Amino acid sequence: MSKRDYYEVLGVERGVDEKELKKAYRRVAMKYHPDRNPDDKSAEDKFKEASEAYEVLSDSQKRAAYDQYGHRGVEGMAGGGGGQGFGNFSDIFGDVFGDIFGGGGGGRGRGGPARGSDLRYTLDLDLESAVKGTTVKIKVPTLVACEPCNGSGAKKGTNASTCTTCGGVGQVRMQQGFFSVQQTCPNCRGRGTIITDPCTSCHGQGRKEETRTLSVKVPPGVDTGDRIRLSGEGEAGEAGGPPGDLYVQVHVKDHAIFEREGRNLYCEVPISFVDAVLGGELEVPTLDGRVKLKVPAETQTGKMFRLRGKGVVPVRGGAAGDLMCKVVVETPVNLSNKQKQMLRDFQETMGNSKHSPRQNSWFEGMKNFFGDMKI
Repeated sequence: MSKRDYYEVLGVERGVDEKELKKAYRRVAMKYHPDRNPDDKSAEDKFKEASEAYEVLSDSQKRAAYDQYGHRGVEGMAGGGGGQGFGNFSDIFGDVFGDIFGGGGGGRGRGGPARGSDLRYTLDLDLESAVKGTTVKIKVPTLVACEPCNGSGAKKGTNASTCTTCGGVGQVRMQQGFFSVQQTCPNCRGRGTIITDPCTSCHGQGRKEETRTLSVKVPPGVDTGDRIRLSGEGEAGEAGGPPGDLYVQVHVKDHAIFEREGRNLYCEVPISFVDAVLGGELEVPTLDGRVKLKVPAETQTGKMFRLRGKGVVPVRGGAAGDLMCKVVVETPVNLSNKQKQMLRDFQETMGNSKHSPRQNSWFEGMKNFFGDMKI
């Protein structure tokens, strides 16, 4: 059976860079790894095929030969030709999967205790507090280090013993054919030590559940989606490991008057029919108090007024935004008979089209659209 194209095996295009190549191999190898597909010969073959493809394409010289001559160009370099075979499958696999199988970068170093999990807390704020900044108290359920054993899990006065299975490393190497994979030690679960006399307070866990009260300083200008990191305030690590972090996710609640978009605030300002026609002066609320807004005569609904500098100073710095006020002309309600008659009398004086230019323009557009149809 002819070999598949190495680029096709890894699902990448020719010319792919080293970083994307490694990500592609990692994705395919994780999918077909023997540990995830026990007793599946087809998955094992695809895993070997992907490793072979990566071994060639990750080497610049082999890749150049493969690009020019195909599989014939790398015969004897990979795939078991001429007794040379692959350089070292465990080296290839360890290079790409080191952060998963103990090679580095993970939450637990070799033989070291695991770092605690990070926590997330959603903090609801009103708009004023988000814009001006505040300090709030929050209660967070978490795992803290057990005090009697100082987080070790071992009874006070005793110590944990070195795991005999992994020799204190916390990991063991599993041989699968010519593959050698490093995995977490099943006996000590990666700790590297075994607790023979556990602490009676935490039952050997080294951690206990507790609700902690924390003070969170919220900087001015935060918005929904911003995160505040409290370093070391996450869950305590196992066996005295370092704690994780707490991420406070900000959510700004809806406001009765204002809407925020970035550094700008928006609001609707209702004005009376008379003020819209004759003009007037209104008081407009801001987050700092109130300001005067002059409304010119013949103002229409939807007119937008900009109050510069009355918006928000962003949390990452910069100038304050603006407050955008949209005028909405309010229709009078609950009129008396006398007032209604006054409006009828007023309406009779409105025969000239110059008094309602938008209305007349709309009707003209309707006539043009429908031709001679009567409207």
